[in-house]
Amino acid sequence: MIILLGVGHVFDIADQVKGLIEREHPDAVCVELDRARYHALQNPGGKPRGQLTYRLLAKMQKRLAHQYGGEVGAEMLAATRAAQSIGAAVLLIDVDANETFTRLNREMPFMEKLKLGLSALSSMFISRKRMEEEVVSFEENGDIYLQEMQEQFPTLKKVLLDDRNALMAKRIDSAASRYPIVLAVIGDGHVEGITELLDRDDIKVYRLKDIRSDGQPSSPRQVQSNAEVRFHFERSLQ
Repeated sequence: MIILLGVGHVFDIADQVKGLIEREHPDAVCVELDRARYHALQNPGGKPRGQLTYRLLAKMQKRLAHQYGGEVGAEMLAATRAAQSIGAAVLLIDVDANETFTRLNREMPFMEKLKLGLSALSSMFISRKRMEEEVVSFEENGDIYLQEMQEQFPTLKKVLLDDRNALMAKRIDSAASRYPIVLAVIGDGHVEGITELLDRDDIKVYRLKDIRSDGQPSSPRQVQSNAEVRFHFERSLQ
């Protein structure tokens, strides 16, 4: 069985993530981290390194997390600690972030980089009220947001979303062949794509809105894309 847990990296949901893992009691917990980011979460205080785009996104996430009373990556750290507390294996399933952003910088056309930079800068001035409005809108119209992302930032969507979905789905599926119950903690924007790629009947899905409202899991066949930081890239340009 596979359980997908969609999270938002800027929200204060660490306790909810911990509680859900303890309740589901999986044999393995997959997290959307690479080794470098996992080490950074365990040893906070350092400055973001790597490509300029990576540093801009890290700074934006940190600011948004501050608005919500949380810390960037706290939900992932909570997931790994909860897994260890119940004796579950911890599996890092994401691509190396610096390699990803090096590739993004190499493949992205200049005009797309310019739009992305302006969008990231403007996102740093979004109020919490506006953020909440965008979250609700994204929950209701996720397919529209992803289509806009494809139209305005095709390279960004391919490198940060589509290609990572494919790799993480493969690693989750591999874990499911070795462990009876696998729970994967991933950004909510990845849930729909990974669900489709896994193409299994034994999937339970918790969306970000379920976590924030302490509700019931969503039906995997009615999955709709939800909020993650990158949704600002489309709307902030309008």
